[in-house]
Amino acid sequence: MNDKITSQDQFLAKIAALKKKSGVDLSTGEDLSLAVMNLISLEEHFFFTGAKTHKDEYFDTSNEVRELRKSLLKELMPRHEGETWCISKHLLSATMRLVEVGNKLHSEGKKEEAKQMFERAYKVYSIFWALKLKLISGSTIKSTAADSATLEDLVSKLADCCDE
Repeated sequence: MNDKITSQDQFLAKIAALKKKSGVDLSTGEDLSLAVMNLISLEEHFFFTGAKTHKDEYFDTSNEVRELRKSLLKELMPRHEGETWCISKHLLSATMRLVEVGNKLHSEGKKEEAKQMFERAYKVYSIFWALKLKLISGSTIKSTAADSATLEDLVSKLADCCDE
């Protein structure tokens, strides 16, 4: 138990040092990550519309959106190793889908189920930020993600979209 508290304290200390050293303001990055999420979703919608209508122009548009998404993701993840590029894309995509499921559940009056989906979405989003900031590596995501409170604290401490 004490080892976990120590590593958690060290993790939070690393966050504090990073923020102090570089004056990290993630509000722009947070907005950009949300844009990437929506572009991923658009890619999917243009694909499915093309498949359902058999109109190739939807596939062309999907590809245009994909190129924009790739360039914006490159701004979010300029230095990456191995599979962290794809991991990041899938973390953002999963976040978006979980938020959409949560919104649907909420609109159906299933507020407790929606809340659980939103909590899962935030956990996945927190993993993305920990990976982006190199506070964790692709190989340590599973063990770090088990402590979602620490990851969520990371996002809360670093990303304040209202702090301009």
